[in-house]
Amino acid sequence: MSVLVIVDRSPYGSWSGRESMDMALSLAAFDQPVTLLFSGVGVNWLRAGQDPAGIFQKAVERNLAAAPIFGIGALLADQQSLEDFGLDASQCVTGVMPVTVEPTLLARFDDVVCL
Repeated sequence: MSVLVIVDRSPYGSWSGRESMDMALSLAAFDQPVTLLFSGVGVNWLRAGQDPAGIFQKAVERNLAAAPIFGIGALLADQQSLEDFGLDASQCVTGVMPVTVEPTLLARFDDVVCL
């Protein structure tokens, strides 16, 4: 069973994005093939060098850095969303792969989850 977890929520201000990340890390820890896809405002998770101390939050970069350690197969980013938010791969954390989100991409996975 391969799972695509779509993160389409901001990294700060709501727990939905963090819940998606926790779900992906938990699945991967139990040897389930998991891929993360960041889309819409969710691509802001991928910005390198975030400092959310001013809003009393922890940076999400550490969570993303742990993804390969837990066995998450890939960190995908919707190319259109990256462009919409003024990001390119060089401004993202290491290991992000921009992709075009289309039905053939989603069809590669047994389950697609978006919280």
